[in-house]
Amino acid sequence: MIRRIIKIEEEKCTGCGICADACHEGAIGIVDGKAKLLREDYCDGLGDCLPACPTGAITFEEREALAYDEEAVNAAKEKKEKLPCGCPGSNAKALKRDTVCVAPVSSSVESRLNQWPVQIKLAPVNAAYFHGADLLVAADCTAYAYGNFHHDFIKNKITLIGCPKLDMVDYAEKLTQIIANNEIKSVTVVRMEVPCCGGIEHAVKQALMDSGKFIPWSVVVISTDGKVLE
Repeated sequence: MIRRIIKIEEEKCTGCGICADACHEGAIGIVDGKAKLLREDYCDGLGDCLPACPTGAITFEEREALAYDEEAVNAAKEKKEKLPCGCPGSNAKALKRDTVCVAPVSSSVESRLNQWPVQIKLAPVNAAYFHGADLLVAADCTAYAYGNFHHDFIKNKITLIGCPKLDMVDYAEKLTQIIANNEIKSVTVVRMEVPCCGGIEHAVKQALMDSGKFIPWSVVVISTDGKVLE
């Protein structure tokens, strides 16, 4: 059927995720740092996402599309509400650290994480918490190998993690966008000593070069038994 439906101009999209939050039907999601119409049958054509977009990347168009499926939308909402976390894991947000969160076990170590999400693949390319940030790009194994990771590395930084071997992607393009589009003050790379971890270091180096910015950066290598090697 021919009906009104949204159109997203990828070149204008910064991946901020505001439109996805504004879409109550769940038709929009962030894929590879860009907003995408995931389900056209979830789009009601009312356009709550249009005024939410800060770059004007979303407009209406009349085209052949699946009919709006209100029953499927309601079913998806109900399923989402039953998720243990209560929200999609890709929603970007800053985390307040005004009070100490004491865990219901013997340890009372405070988390130093300052934002969500942390996965490079899920992170938006433009978020308020990137402005003036000291960026930490870490191989995900490092936090398990190095016992004091939160205090020594995450503290006072915006954290992005990934594993180039398991994700089998080159993070350089995504990191280039983040560095180019935001006022990043410094970049710290924390990687494991294993050779495959060199991919995350290479991606950051390439991103810094491609961004055209001169930003202080450093690399820390962690051994498999949890020692800082360099």
